[in-house]
Amino acid sequence: MIRHDDASLLKALIAPESVALVGVSGSSGKLTARPLELLQANGWQGRVYPVNPTRDEIGGLKAYKSVRELPEGVDHAYILLNADPALEALEDCARTGVKVVSILADGFAEAGEEGRLRQERLVRIAEEAGILLIGPNSTGVVATTPGFVCTTNAAFRAGGITKGRLAVLSQSGSVIGTMLSRGKAQDTGFSVLVSTGNEATAGVGRLGQLLLDDPGTDGFILFLETIRDREAVAAFARGARARGKPVVAYMIGRSEEGQALSVSHTGALTGSARSVSAFLASVGVREVEAFESLIPVARTLSRLVPVPSRPRSVTVVSTTGGGGAMVIDQLALRGVPIAGLSDASRAKLTAQGIPLGHGKLVDVTLAGTRYDRMKEVVSTLMADPETGMLLVVIGSSAQFNPELAVAPIVDARADAPAGAAPVLAFPLPHAPESLTMLEAGGVPAFRTVETCAEAIAALFAPVPDVEPVAAALPAEAEALIAVLVPGTQDETTSARVMRALGVPGPLSVVLAPHAELPADLGIPYPVVAKLVSADLPHKTEAGAIRVGVTDRAALMRAIADMKASAEAHRPGFRLEGILIQEMCQGLGEALIGLTRDPVAGPMVTVAMGGVMTEIYRDSAVHPAPVDINAARAMIAQVKGFALLSGYRNRPKGDLEALAHAVAAVSALAGAARIQEAEINPILVRPEGEGVVMLDALLSVVTDGL
Repeated sequence: MIRHDDASLLKALIAPESVALVGVSGSSGKLTARPLELLQANGWQGRVYPVNPTRDEIGGLKAYKSVRELPEGVDHAYILLNADPALEALEDCARTGVKVVSILADGFAEAGEEGRLRQERLVRIAEEAGILLIGPNSTGVVATTPGFVCTTNAAFRAGGITKGRLAVLSQSGSVIGTMLSRGKAQDTGFSVLVSTGNEATAGVGRLGQLLLDDPGTDGFILFLETIRDREAVAAFARGARARGKPVVAYMIGRSEEGQALSVSHTGALTGSARSVSAFLASVGVREVEAFESLIPVARTLSRLVPVPSRPRSVTVVSTTGGGGAMVIDQLALRGVPIAGLSDASRAKLTAQGIPLGHGKLVDVTLAGTRYDRMKEVVSTLMADPETGMLLVVIGSSAQFNPELAVAPIVDARADAPAGAAPVLAFPLPHAPESLTMLEAGGVPAFRTVETCAEAIAALFAPVPDVEPVAAALPAEAEALIAVLVPGTQDETTSARVMRALGVPGPLSVVLAPHAELPADLGIPYPVVAKLVSADLPHKTEAGAIRVGVTDRAALMRAIADMKASAEAHRPGFRLEGILIQEMCQGLGEALIGLTRDPVAGPMVTVAMGGVMTEIYRDSAVHPAPVDINAARAMIAQVKGFALLSGYRNRPKGDLEALAHAVAAVSALAGAARIQEAEINPILVRPEGEGVVMLDALLSVVTDGL
């Protein structure tokens, strides 16, 4: 395989000196005529070589029969042919040393077995030649500064392409045009726009890594339909974070396959949508809920960062009480801490006769139409060390008197000392003049309350560890897993693996399915009795568990009743044994689970445990494996665990031991044969007394699956 360094690939991608348009049409108005028309219309200064065996001239340029006949090797080629001819053209590109190739055609991996074979051939050609291949199904590449508009997307025919410093990587070809038009409406331009298509070799992660060191790009927008290469996306996101270049994503089409295939409670709690969001958050990608928020959130994050020495909270000032309350409501729903007015600022502004309202909303409605008073309020709060970030919500004066309500915000920001709190604004009415004034003055401004709240929530999103250190899979557990038969394991087998991970279980004994009950179990009554069967993963539903069995006679009756209940629930079930366990007491129950999401990869889940787990769905999800710090953070996200953390003088549970158990179970991510794993419940004892696994489940696949 030929290898090109990233610097030369980046240049060939967005600033090539020459490009071949293979299959370009000479008939104006055709889809395949657009790349040449757009390159010429946007003043690109590189050399263009039309390739079309039926034409001698296209667009005033000499046309060539094939890439092999070009007078020089080109940096970049856009293949505009159907699938099979496109493969032949790619082979020509490989022979002549083209570094970057985009392919428009469909008919590859998405087109059944024949298409899959085509794509395999496509990949083989590109990899052997060291070609950076974009697509197939790619509508092309645009780099706005040099005017390299090499795309079939009709939106770029509108002219007047706005240049900017955000790069767009989209798996949907039409969306690069959508972003262009929406950006223009919001006075936002872009540096690079790439339609990644099928991502046969180079996807969002690889292309993002190439663009990390582009001096013309300050941030990234991703439009995602799936995640094809998790490691490449993670490396890109971490590299962007290290360079202070935010990555903001909007994702559609998040499959629920993982949930549908799950045999445990964990899959129902996790689901693929949550898994994907957890993966993106873990690598520092900010995901937005609303498509409308994509551009303004990326624009805001690329221009503004919280001041590290200031509180991680927002102070909201409003010239409209209702509008301010609406914004606070949206911020609170997204977990953004709201700070009220400090005593010092209140005293200073009150002494000047400025009414401030009550509660956390700083309501200056009566002062909002006076330039001097509005500027004094904004300046005072920006300088106040108790202000983390300042949001100004502007009422009708934004539309009718921007010189009174908007100009003082801009001027206060211009006069602010170094280290002042960042300021943002949200004009409640439709006020394009005010939006332009604010943005020109360096004050991020928003058109909708939801976008405003999403942007601020993204600014305060936690920064993930660069490289968390997770526990390795213990050798004893690895050896046990290696000999497991594929399928759902019974409880005793599952518990044996969990103990090897370091998760303790209760004192127990397993009896043969039809053995006589011994007079002395070696476990004091009362006890818990369970049927051991891989066919009964959920014992409560099957009636295969009895708690608080007081003596031998009661135990014999319980075993008979469980067998009858299980037979009615699952006729012909396989009974491997009778499990007798000591009764354990604790302060609460938890669930720890591991699933493998088809898109986002292995995920660990922690939640309140027991029979109500799926009803409450109070859980935290994180890519596995996790270290002890990440496990502690997950536990802190579960609201129900407040009952075990000393809430209202309740006794504290051993949440530290629970965190160690979460980290231990998450190490199963390193065992490819484990498809699912779950402990439900795990009993949380008083602080310092540890946790006890009460039930466990493993689902195992054959090697390599």
